Amino acid sequence: MTLAAWVIACPAGLTHAAAPQPYVPQASTCDGYPRVEMGLAEGFCAGLILAPKESAFRSRLIKTPRVLLQLEDAKNWLVTDLGGWTAGRGKLWLMTVSGAGEPQLRALVSKLTLPHTLAVGPDGKIYVAEMNRIFRVNVADGTTTTVVDGLPGNRLHIGRHPISHFTFDRNGDLLVNVGADTDQCADDKGVAKAPVCPESEGDDARAVIRRYPYLGEGRWDPRHSVFARGLRNSLVLVRHVSGTLLQGENSYDFAPAADRPYDEINVIREGAHYGWPYCYDANRSTPAWAALKAMDCASSAHAAPASMLPPHAAPLGAVYYSGAMFPGLEGKLLMGLHGYRPGGSRIVAFDVDGKGVPVAALHPRFAEYTSNGGVVQKPYDAGPAAEPRSLTPGWDLKPGVHPAGAPVGLTVARDGAIWVADDRNAAILRIAVDRR
Repeated sequence: MTLAAWVIACPAGLTHAAAPQPYVPQASTCDGYPRVEMGLAEGFCAGLILAPKESAFRSRLIKTPRVLLQLEDAKNWLVTDLGGWTAGRGKLWLMTVSGAGEPQLRALVSKLTLPHTLAVGPDGKIYVAEMNRIFRVNVADGTTTTVVDGLPGNRLHIGRHPISHFTFDRNGDLLVNVGADTDQCADDKGVAKAPVCPESEGDDARAVIRRYPYLGEGRWDPRHSVFARGLRNSLVLVRHVSGTLLQGENSYDFAPAADRPYDEINVIREGAHYGWPYCYDANRSTPAWAALKAMDCASSAHAAPASMLPPHAAPLGAVYYSGAMFPGLEGKLLMGLHGYRPGGSRIVAFDVDGKGVPVAALHPRFAEYTSNGGVVQKPYDAGPAAEPRSLTPGWDLKPGVHPAGAPVGLTVARDGAIWVADDRNAAILRIAVDRR
């Protein structure tokens, strides 16, 4: 039941993702919604909210769902839709879910370029990030107001990481991802040509988190400062109740190796440098920059990761769980690993300490899917790493049953269910307690 020759392409320079597959509804239900298989752990089940049938994949309405936000009326949700890797094809959808039937969809804002983040601001209003700006949206009529414009580091088909992401600091400031344009800030032969990487320096640097000060009443200062540097791509920025800010790092693409380097979880501190493009893992120098010694990766100049993640796991969504449905998950960090290599296609749950930081294991291992449909555990060999519980231990490709998962936005609904957007397979799923 494959979709012949239909591939969702990543931006220029990245490997193409695997072809999408359909989810196959079963006769039974999951907490009132059509049950689908996605290789879940015992005690969990998945209900289908939205997914195209194989025959209708090309004509689907929501092309590439990314982030979900539940509105005050619990049946209404906002969904960002990339629309593909082409300017002006993205949309912001209003999705009304009234039960197990097909949800109602209305395009609230159209002609967007790579819309991604959805969040409620310090003024209680809703904010959206597209490639080069952050705007406020009025859900009643779809009107928008730009609050931050001209994000120059996010450039479609020029840079590797054109998607914007943001979170609000505790004082209302906007903290905004500006991804790296390149893999290692090197030439086509993988050689660095300057004493330091010009892409990572200055006020307009790439591979940073910017801070835009909050002026109150839904306004932000257009002048930014650099909050943290050396972060190749920060599509996970999640704040713990203690104040800790965690980042999920999509690390380098060392060709042709699929087992290096590890992705990362970083604790973000203002003014710190997290290594890109000079360092990787806990203290290793990247191939392009090792000879130039632009940074001592074993020194305090390099803020080392709090925890490793599997290589090419691609963390694209995270949330601390707080809900009544899964008491055993209370307070844990849930993270979606979007990568289509063996360490990806998972939702995992980390035990955290009092500051919300994943607890390192004594002899940590990570899980990878095998070509015959199994799972192997491999040891980490560089720096600290937590060993999470996998909520989807078998979400690899099972033709005719379910696709390889590609989780992006994770949202805890008011009833405690976990909603997830699977962008590659154009699906929205609801994870609930399995009551059968």
